[in-house]
Formats: sequence, C-alpha cells, structure tokens
Amino acid sequence: MSLRCLDDIVTPRLCLITTTPEMLISEQAGEGRLGELIRCAVPPNWPHENWEPHVYDFLLNQLREHPEQLGWHRYVGLVSPDGSRTLVGSLGGFTKADPSEAEIGYGFLPEFQGQGFATEGARALIEYLRGEGGIVSVIAHTFPSIPASIRVMEKCGMVFDGDGEEAGTVRYRLALRPLVQAPVLTG
Repeated sequence: MSLRCLDDIVTPRLCLITTTPEMLISEQAGEGRLGELIRCAVPPNWPHENWEPHVYDFLLNQLREHPEQLGWHRYVGLVSPDGSRTLVGSLGGFTKADPSEAEIGYGFLPEFQGQGFATEGARALIEYLRGEGGIVSVIAHTFPSIPASIRVMEKCGMVFDGDGEEAGTVRYRLALRPLVQAPVLTG
C-alpha cells in the first residue's frame, strides 16, 4: 500500500481524508467514532442525502476487490482558520468494467452546497487520479434536472458524453491523457 493513498489531499479550503474500511465499518455500525477517526467535527445532519445505506457495502466491497483504490474515496473536511475541521461531504472514485476509466461522485451537506466545495474537491480528486498510472479518463453521471452538479463537472473540464447508465441520467467525461493515434504511413 502506498503512503500516498493515506495522505490527506489539501486544497485552499478543504482536507480530503482517505476513507478506510475501519471508518466505514464504524460509521455503518453507528459507533459514533467517525469524528475521532477523521479528526473532524461531524454535524448532526451527517450523512448527506446521497450517502444511502448501501454505500457502506458498496465501498467496502470495492476496497476488498480493488485494494489499490484505497485513497480514491475521501471524506471532505472544511478547514477553519484555527485548523479545526468540519465534515461537509464526501467524494470518491472507482472503476467498473474498464480499469482505465474512473467514475467520480460527490455529495455535500445542504448548508455547504453552492459554495464551490464540490468543484474544489472534485478537481483535487481528479488530479489525484491523474497520478494513477492506468487511468486515462474520468466520468461522472447526474440527472439533467440537477444543474449544480453539471456545473461542477463542467468546471472540472468534463464535457457531455451522452446518456448515463441509469435511466434519465447523463454522462460527462474528461480525458486525462490524449489518445495515442497510430502513425500514418505514406507512400
């Protein structure tokens, strides 16, 4: 396991904290230790609306099957001037059938939406994924009725890429590396 995956990703306002199996299991069991484990104050309305109960099982399974993806999912802490941190959201990435394509997703507590935190965090995660040797593109899905999510994707450089996998969704894509084209042979 690389130490890089355990290091916090720090942006001007945020600290992206690696989500570990221990954290997920503790949170799923309702032990009340999440704040201690991530060194953040946890608001009483945590988790955000996109953090559905099946997310724990999905992430635990993803980390079991793909231990190299430790560090791809992060809790998001807002850092105060005094250095204290408040849990404001989560974001993460994972691969599906194509191991060269990472899908990202994000969710933030309502009181922290509309302040650029999703864009700031997603940009940092995309840069982290750019450092993963085999990832050549990043995708994200949303519903067309959520323009704020589309704005986040566009601010991260993603472009519309067609219908999403789930009915009624759309997919956006960012190529991390230019596709290599075969040389043209002449004469």
